[in-house]
Amino acid sequence: MIAVATSGGRDSTALLHATAVAARPLGLHVVALHIHHGLSKHADAWLAHLQAQVEGWAAEGLPVSLMHERLDGAPGPGDSIEAWARAGRHRALQRLTLAAGTDLLLLAHHRRDQAETFLLQALRGAGVAGLSAMPRTQWRDGVCWARPWLDRRRESIEAYVAEHGLSFIEDDSNGDARFARNRLRLEAWPALTAEAPGAEAALAQAAAWAQEAAELQREIAEEDLARWSDDDGLSQAMLQELSAARASNALRAWLNLATGRTAPATLIRRVMAEGPAATVARWPLGDTELHLYRGRFFVQAPPLVRRPARAEALPASLLGLGIAAATAGAEATLRIDLSQPGRHPVAAWGGAFHVEPVTTGALRFLRSAMSSCARAKAASSSRPTPRAWRARSANAGRPPESPLSRGKDR
Repeated sequence: MIAVATSGGRDSTALLHATAVAARPLGLHVVALHIHHGLSKHADAWLAHLQAQVEGWAAEGLPVSLMHERLDGAPGPGDSIEAWARAGRHRALQRLTLAAGTDLLLLAHHRRDQAETFLLQALRGAGVAGLSAMPRTQWRDGVCWARPWLDRRRESIEAYVAEHGLSFIEDDSNGDARFARNRLRLEAWPALTAEAPGAEAALAQAAAWAQEAAELQREIAEEDLARWSDDDGLSQAMLQELSAARASNALRAWLNLATGRTAPATLIRRVMAEGPAATVARWPLGDTELHLYRGRFFVQAPPLVRRPARAEALPASLLGLGIAAATAGAEATLRIDLSQPGRHPVAAWGGAFHVEPVTTGALRFLRSAMSSCARAKAASSSRPTPRAWRARSANAGRPPESPLSRGKDR
């Protein structure tokens, strides 16, 4: 069994037909997988076209059938339509492939697609991983995503379609310049190829070189993580023992293993700059947090914070030098000048801020305040830790809560 992702467009129609023709003498069956995004008024007609086409080929003796899935929901306000559709399509294709009883999924991307992807990633300032564009084969959760035509010119696919008289659909959204890839194809690509006729091959080759570099990075990261990481996390000492380039590579790879996704470049830069000299620190990382405690980096979900009742008197925000506290039946704002060292009591909170000069470059000026907060919390168990304190304490030198509560030495 072989699965082929097909939209009904020219490229995927050609790949589906060619795969079915090649599978017949081998005794293999081909299943076409179509995802109905529900974004176009023509989506139902596209599905009907594919159903009729596959049924016709099957009647002619080709070993092919069709499976499809409709995506639920819609892009949220401000969401990228392209990104939403791509993510939903990938999840659906993964499910359908496994449901079909196969682990091989073919996609019809060709050399121009690869060149366009490389160029778009370069314009976004991508690193080696992004410039690698699309891999020829990639395993994802038990399915091999393969692109057998990645080196094939678009013109050869057009010739195949014409030779076999294949009908295909034209997606009207391909002419919508709101989408980045369409703008590149419609506006930039003609001018680029007019100036440099070999641009497609050159850009695709550059993506191949980037793939080799990315593979080298992966191999080096594996060696470094075998030495510097374990079940308790990643050693802080690695940041100083390795070169900056090698340490950031290992850090990026470790975060990918720990979270299952690529860490933002801004986070990598922050940790590389702040991590070597820090003793205790916390950095936001999507729906989790990256912690540093006792020389180890580890990823942990942030603590749940109960929303305080209006009758509770406690700080609701810590912004600049102002502290806003909610009181029963009214909103009051406490303004406290924290510009001078010393102890600054907060009666409504039941604690105090201790201000110390910054002498090491680290953000230590709220370290003592933690003990006051802990005492106040112990004195009144109904008074939760302020939301703003949790948000702001990431860089204030506060130890992670859970390792201390568990008594675990990180």
